[in-house]
Order: sequence, then C-alpha cells, then structure tokens
Amino acid sequence: MSAENWPQEGDAMPDVAMETPEGNMVSPKDFKGQKAVFFFYPKDNTPGCTTEAKDFSALKLEFDKAGVALLGISKDSPQKHRNFITKHDLSVPLATDAQEGGLSDALGIWTEKSMYGKSFMGMVRTTYLVGEDGKIVRKWPKVKVKGHADEVLAAAKG
Repeated sequence: MSAENWPQEGDAMPDVAMETPEGNMVSPKDFKGQKAVFFFYPKDNTPGCTTEAKDFSALKLEFDKAGVALLGISKDSPQKHRNFITKHDLSVPLATDAQEGGLSDALGIWTEKSMYGKSFMGMVRTTYLVGEDGKIVRKWPKVKVKGHADEVLAAAKG
C-alpha cells in the first residue's frame, strides 16, 4: 500500500485493540468523545524513546487539564512496559501493539527500516492528535523528540 493510502489528517483513526501493561485492552474508540494523543515510538528504554515518554509524562497533568487523553504505543511487551514505567517513574499510560495487523500496521508506521546495511521491521516515531469524533486532527511523522511533547500540547489545546 502506498503512503497516500494510509490514514491521514481528516480520516478516521483505525480502531485496533492493544494490550495495556495491566493486561487490559484499549483501543482508539475508547477515547471517542474526547481528544486523544497517540504517540508511537520504537522501543522502551532507548534514549530517544525514554526522553519522549518522560516529556509526555511531565506534561500529563497539562494534557489532563485540557481534557486530552495520552497513550504511548510501541511493540514492546506488557512486561517491558511495566519495567519501563517503573524504571523512569512514567505517568503516561502505555500500550502494546505487538500483534501482526496492529494499529501501527494499519497506520503504515510499522515498516521496513535500514541501519548499518541491515534491513529490519521497525516503528517510525509518529504522533497523532485525534478529535472527539475519532478523526485524525494532526499527524506528526518522523518525530524529532526535543520539544515535541510541548508542541503536541499546544496543538491539542488549540
């Protein structure tokens, strides 16, 4: 599927269930009626991903005050998420998009990457702001972590 066929701003957020670290299931439809931010990141406990999760955690109360739900998503296991939350005292909720055909697959951000001449499947760091109606309001592709959580908060409040 070519990139222009993946969900874009104005399209409905695909509804695919994911597992929380507590063993519950969560999906985008659970956030209908409120704004939500879904930030997808490659891997728990790596420098950029840790910074991003800590930045969103630091702003969680501001997102809460603005009535905006947060959810961090990677393909890491629920156990790895539990360890990541504990190790870094994260307040932002996380979910596991581990199954094939997951939400990141539906969004086209679980894709082939290349590093040091080797190809592998990986997550493209991407954030989505979804409106109360379940439609994508804004998409941040290939996120640069520094200042990102602040930018997303400003857009969510706007």
